[in-house]
Amino acid sequence: MEKKAWFIAITGFIILIAAIVSFIDLEYAYVPDQENTISSYRNVNGYDWYGQTFSLSEGRAKKLSEKNGAVKVNYDLFEKGRNAFYKETFGNEVFLTDIVGILDGPLTAPHLMKALITLKGAGTTNLKVELANDMKIGGQSFKKGQLISTGLDVPKGSFAPLGMPVSFSNGELKAGISCAACHATVDRETKRVVEGAPNSDLNAGLLLALAPNTAAYFTHANISNFSHFLQKQGNLKLPNKEKLEESVDKTLLLWPPGNFDSTIDLKGNPAQIPSSFTFQNFPYSWSGFGMAGSFHGLTVFNNNVHAQNSDSLSQADIAKPLFGIEKETYLGTILQNAANPTFRFDPRKGKSPSSFFAKVDPTPDAPGINELVKPPTFPKVSPVAPDGFIVSSPGFHFNEQNNAMSAFQNAIIPPKSKINIRHSEADAGYNVFSKAGCISCHAGSYLTNHKIVPADEIGTEPSRAKALAKTAKIFAEPLLYSPAEKVPIRQNARVLKAPMDSVDEQQLRLGFAHDGKGGYKTPSLIGLYWQAPYLHDGGVAVGYEHNYGLTGTLLKGKPVDPYRSIIALVDRKERQKVIAANFPLHSVHITGDGHSFWVDQESGFTKNEQKALAKYLLSLNEGRMVQK
Repeated sequence: MEKKAWFIAITGFIILIAAIVSFIDLEYAYVPDQENTISSYRNVNGYDWYGQTFSLSEGRAKKLSEKNGAVKVNYDLFEKGRNAFYKETFGNEVFLTDIVGILDGPLTAPHLMKALITLKGAGTTNLKVELANDMKIGGQSFKKGQLISTGLDVPKGSFAPLGMPVSFSNGELKAGISCAACHATVDRETKRVVEGAPNSDLNAGLLLALAPNTAAYFTHANISNFSHFLQKQGNLKLPNKEKLEESVDKTLLLWPPGNFDSTIDLKGNPAQIPSSFTFQNFPYSWSGFGMAGSFHGLTVFNNNVHAQNSDSLSQADIAKPLFGIEKETYLGTILQNAANPTFRFDPRKGKSPSSFFAKVDPTPDAPGINELVKPPTFPKVSPVAPDGFIVSSPGFHFNEQNNAMSAFQNAIIPPKSKINIRHSEADAGYNVFSKAGCISCHAGSYLTNHKIVPADEIGTEPSRAKALAKTAKIFAEPLLYSPAEKVPIRQNARVLKAPMDSVDEQQLRLGFAHDGKGGYKTPSLIGLYWQAPYLHDGGVAVGYEHNYGLTGTLLKGKPVDPYRSIIALVDRKERQKVIAANFPLHSVHITGDGHSFWVDQESGFTKNEQKALAKYLLSLNEGRMVQK
């Protein structure tokens, strides 16, 4: 089997090289066979109607239809979602490659390929790549030949990183990102894929910082005074390219591996990449804004990923209310140093940025550069379109790919943990869990009350909770096209209003921080073993060598120990060590502070009780649920 896998890898690599040489168009993304994963799935048949589920045999289900907003969940939708999870970029390779230039800095395609070949099919949880040249970025020096930790996972037998689809067209290589880059990982021992587990060492900040036009990501950085960068260029005021690039690079280089800033608020506040163990884990996102629409808001969360994360251009129409930046300045900022000259805006030529972009935009009918559809409320945002639009590819039904990925993610069952625990230990751990009061929030079969807790009440770093606060200025009704409509959307397409009867208004305000403060949702604890480190900022991290904080673990290329990290979550003395170690990351709002619910000696618990609780929590999956 290993020889066969290696033969396939070499053959595939040869095909890729041949495609470059002969200018044959080619696309490739790794999609594992079932035997190459350690995943299992629950039944996916039924209907989802805005979060309500019905079996195919129920009387009400027979009256539901796509025209009325229902999503038929079956094996075909599951397969479509799984395929999209690994392969679908919605065109973000154009933004990442042509605008940002992710392969045009010292991290190059040939060096990436060399690193893959060096693996000889063995697989890795952290692809290490040599840099092609010297470069000083964000005040840090990088040397030619230096091995950098990308955090990209390569499954055994694969010849491409997980979740990094590549395409060749007219001799040009483009690399995009799919869901699997962040929300799947490779098991350290078997090198098989763990679907749904976060890629805890993906070094996204470094990968972006090495690109020549990181300034295109400026809304994710600490930009307290944008006007400070502006200078007269042609008929416009645009930022000084070098100064803005340097400032953004400094922020991105502080992102710890496993963290990503998916909100645009001119603040560097990356959060831990969440898992895709989504079943009964609503509302979605750390702040819980994904609560309305299909699959209890999971489709909303899936949609949001493909805009604010992978196409800053898409937010041009709302740049003024969100950032106080005029649309033309916003577009010019992103395009003035584009890696590909075709997309590079030159203010000296007299054109406006919007007129220039209109001529080079590969998706002229969509906002931004990805495959996006303007919902009826565009450009305003809504509970079902928090970034103002819906990502959908031509030829698919409206929101179909997002709904399909929701069906797939909800089907994933977390693998069993590698924590050995006896029944007596599990019972003891549950007793501590109950006695300590954890069960008051982490309640029910999936250990969540599905509530958002105000940021000042939970006590964790509040910046991320406030990220969507300014959307209050442009908030609209939850209107979408019927999922029966095809893309591109026809004139007079059927418009539906998502029901909000089951959405608590105060929770909605908290999720979007329209109260000015926001909060964090109570996550499910199922599959907790695969999700270390802990809290929304990922700050509660302890390594196998008793090394503390993200500065002592992932930032030094050392893995996080789930067991020791859980102990630090509930032991105030251990937590203080974590918080102290994280001090260099406070400027990007990573502390590991808050959630002060202690199970330690000061709270009247013994060390044995603390250990029992930790082992119990890390053993939880669908094979071991809350004790009755």
